[in-house]
Amino acid sequence: MDHSRALRNHPNARVAGPPRSRRWPYPRRVDRCDECGFGYATVPGAAVPEWLRGLGARYAAALAAAADPRRRPAEGVWSPLEYTCHVRDVLRVQGERLDLALRVDAPEFAPMGRDERAVTDRYNEQEPAAVLGELSTAAEELAGRFAALGPAELARPGVYPWPRPEARTLLWLGRHTVHEGEHHLLDIRRGAGT
Repeated sequence: MDHSRALRNHPNARVAGPPRSRRWPYPRRVDRCDECGFGYATVPGAAVPEWLRGLGARYAAALAAAADPRRRPAEGVWSPLEYTCHVRDVLRVQGERLDLALRVDAPEFAPMGRDERAVTDRYNEQEPAAVLGELSTAAEELAGRFAALGPAELARPGVYPWPRPEARTLLWLGRHTVHEGEHHLLDIRRGAGT
C-alpha cells in the first residue's frame, strides 16, 4: 500500500491553527526538544526497545530521590508522582496507537487527555510502588512490540494529535515515546530538587 498517498488524502494530515492555550504553545519542530536537548534522530529504530526497557529502573531511581513524591514544586506543575503516572499512561496509550496503526491504514489517533487523566485518575493519590510496577510493565510490553517491528512496519503512518494533527510514522511514535520518558525524568528531577 502507498502510505504516502493515504496520508496526503487524510483530512487531518496537516491541520494548521493557533495554539489551544498560551500555557502550552505548540513547538515549531517535533524532531528535537529545545528544553531537554533530546534529538529524535539520535535514536535509531533498533534502539527504541532498549531505551524503553530502561525507563522502569530510571523512574524508580528518580522517584526514590524525591523527598516527597507527592509535592508539587509550584502551582500548575505536577509532582514527581504525577509525572510518573503520566509516563505510565503514555506508554499504555502509545501501545494502543501502535496496535491500531498495524491494523488500520493511516488511522487518526485520539488525544490521550493528559490533564483530564491526572484529575479523574487521581494521579497524586496513587501508590508510588504500584505506579512504578505498572510503568515498568508498560515499558517492557511496548519495548517488546517495537522490537518485533521491521522497517516496513516502522514506516506505517498514523495521524498523531500533538502538537497539531499530523501524519507520523511508527518510528516517530517510538522516538516520541522515548522523548516523553526522558523529558519527564528531567521534570521529576527539577521538581524534586535533585
